[in-house]
Amino acid sequence: MTNVTTGETRLAALGAHLSSRGFTIDLTALGLEVTAPQVTEYCHAMCASDTITCRQREDDDGRMWFFDGRRRPIAEADQIVNATVAIKGELAARCTACRAAAVTTAGAEQ
Repeated sequence: MTNVTTGETRLAALGAHLSSRGFTIDLTALGLEVTAPQVTEYCHAMCASDTITCRQREDDDGRMWFFDGRRRPIAEADQIVNATVAIKGELAARCTACRAAAVTTAGAEQ
């Protein structure tokens, strides 16, 4: 069973760390909603955001981990910096893909 209080506390700590780096965060019942600061005309908030959760990882002796919206493990919950780097990298990659798709679509319309 997941320790909800610990999970929420760790998500709040991650949220504070991300917020101090320009990310927009919102701690909800579903998890930590994170939106990257690089949202632009090419990269809408949908591709530049994710919902992070914190729960026990059974294949790691039940240690608490952060997971992304696709339920992939990001980092152990006490590794805030590692989680931030992973989240930042994932959202930046999504924005790059959005930007490339927008440019390709714009070029095809001309």
